[in-house]
Order: sequence, then C-alpha cells, then structure tokens
Amino acid sequence: MTPCGPGGKIPGCGLTRRSGGGDRAYLRDVHPSGTTEGIAIHSALTGLGVTLPLLAAPMAGGGSTPELVTAAAEAGGLGFIPAGYKTPAAFAEQIARVRTAGVPFGVNLFAPNPVPVDPGDYRRYAASLRPEADRYGVDVTGIAVTEDDDHWQDKIDLLLSDPVPLAGFTFGVPEAHIVKALRGAGTVVAQTVTSAEEARLAADAGVDVLVVQAYTAGGHSGTLTPERIPPATPLTQLLGEIAAAVRLPLIAAGGLATPESVAVAVATGAVAACVGTVLLRSDESGASQPHRDALADPARGQTLVTRAFTGRPARALPNVFTDRHSATAPAGYPALHHLTSPIRKAAVAAGDPELINLWAGTGHLHATAEPAAQIMTRLAQAL
Repeated sequence: MTPCGPGGKIPGCGLTRRSGGGDRAYLRDVHPSGTTEGIAIHSALTGLGVTLPLLAAPMAGGGSTPELVTAAAEAGGLGFIPAGYKTPAAFAEQIARVRTAGVPFGVNLFAPNPVPVDPGDYRRYAASLRPEADRYGVDVTGIAVTEDDDHWQDKIDLLLSDPVPLAGFTFGVPEAHIVKALRGAGTVVAQTVTSAEEARLAADAGVDVLVVQAYTAGGHSGTLTPERIPPATPLTQLLGEIAAAVRLPLIAAGGLATPESVAVAVATGAVAACVGTVLLRSDESGASQPHRDALADPARGQTLVTRAFTGRPARALPNVFTDRHSATAPAGYPALHHLTSPIRKAAVAAGDPELINLWAGTGHLHATAEPAAQIMTRLAQAL
C-alpha cells in the first residue's frame, strides 16, 4: 500500500489506495479484515476507506447535502457531493465542509453533452407554461434560451488544484486527457453508464469504475443519448451485459431500496450498490418538504419518465405539471431546466408539490424518515 499523496494518495482523506498505474492492479478483489463478515469489498472501494458496499448517490438540486455525505461515510459507505447546478465557489465550499469531517467522499459532475433546443419548440413550450407561471407571478416568456455547460472547466480546474478521493461523471464522458489528469492527481474516476456501448466508451477514456444505472433510477437518466428514452432493461441484465463488454468494477444503481434488492445487485456481480431515492426522506437529506411528503404518499405509487422539467429524461412522481406537459415538452437540456426553474422554485416556497420535479426511483415508497446511517445499515443487512 502506498501513503496518501500524489502518485498513490487518496487526496484529503488520510487513507490509502493500492498503486496500480496503467495496469490497474489496485482493482483486484480483496477481502480486507475488519469488514462485515461475508462481504467481499472490492479494493477500488476499500482503498477509499469503504467497509460497507453501499454508496449514497449524488442528487443534484438539493437532495444531497454535506451532512448526508458524512452520514453515509460514517455508516461505512461513501457519499457524493453533486456539483450540478452549483457555482464553483458553492461546490468548493461543500467539499471543504465534508473534508472537515475527515471522511472519504466523492463528487459528481455533469459532463457536457448538450441537447440544443429548437428555438420554435422552445417558444411554444414557454407559452404553454403561462398558466403555471402566472400562478406564482413568474414571467417565463422573457427567459432566453440558455445553453451553458454548468461551469465545466472551472470545476475540473478545482478538482485538479484540490484533488478529491473519487470523482464521478454523468450525462457525458470526459475527454481522456481529463481522466488521465485526475487519476494522476490520485483521484479514482467513475462514470455513469446505461448500456454496454456507453461502458466501452468510458473504458476507452480510462475511467476506473462504472456506475451502472438502470431505467428504474430516480431523477435524470445518465444516458449519453438523451434524445431517446433508455430501454427498460432490468438492472441484473444490464450488469451482465456490461460485465461481458468491459473489465471494470461495476456499481449497481437504479431503484434499489430494500435489503433484498441491494443483495441481488451485489450477487449479480456489482462490487457495491448505489442508492438515492430511499435516502431523500432521511434526516440529513436536503429534499424539500413537499418532495418528502409526496414520496410518502401511497396515492403516488407510480413513477414516470418525463422531459417536462429539464428537457432530459428523468424519473419522477406524476403531478399536475407532468400531466400537462410531458407529452409536449421538447428535448432541450439545459435550456428547459433554466426555463422551468423559476416556476419550480416558487412552487417549493409555496409548499406546492404539483409544480415541482418530484424525482423518484421505482422503490420510492421504501423511503423512510430516519437517520441516513440507519437506512444504509439496514439496506446492507442481507449482504
């Protein structure tokens, strides 16, 4: 084992990782002492200090907080600070807050993969939002098309100047030179994929770990082709297809909300499971109160995939907004995100669940109001 530091260090964590260089030797399976009996945790994770093969997913927009990340690590797992929709300064501040807890952690960035919106479709969609906008005194017709990249380069520069233990990417695959630079700084690089083809692209870019996201996942799909709705491939089948395509450790994600589902994912070949929606009602979650209440509402038992809020496919609980606009929303990210954002913020402030994005995976009714560490520990009990 090599000490923490460039060329082998897990930055800012006081932990160790296996050296490996180009041959990725540190990705071999190990059975470290001190872990839960019967659990074989992959060295890609044990090198980060993970003793529980369970990760708290990055939930951009407020769901994930530094407190949730810390709680996941204190349970033996690992959490992610989402960079999405944050300024570089706000992102850096949250990293600093987690560092003070002295726990391992990851971050997750939206890699640029824009879906330019058709100007005419955008104008028509903005006009269709007038009833919801007028309800809260919001003028959406004056919001120009915004095609930004979420401060991509500034956030990469931050991670290279102040490296973190783990950096994950969603929506797009970063260029190989960025992956190489991050790995050279001692950061483990993960990539969200939704198909074997995407897994091959990520492997070619040089990433260390793949997060295999099934269609059952709450919030945005990580698909690299957001103009299409991802197929309904079961997670276990998807894990098998990707394992046959690439030789990288796989982390399972999507609809995992019970001990049994987590155990099945790990038994299928994943080195760990990643859970999100099931943590949204936890004490440490940053989810709004109307979102928390909707997750617990048995009348909202079903979920659907919609572009209505952001122009990218995302799984949510149905409400008035999805009923009215899912069929007519054009593809267009991030333009539609910026267009609907003022309505959603006003609805949250008013406690109105009918006009906000109620992101939820298919296991959302298993979400409970209790400390995140208790939820994580219970989800791992069948392993």
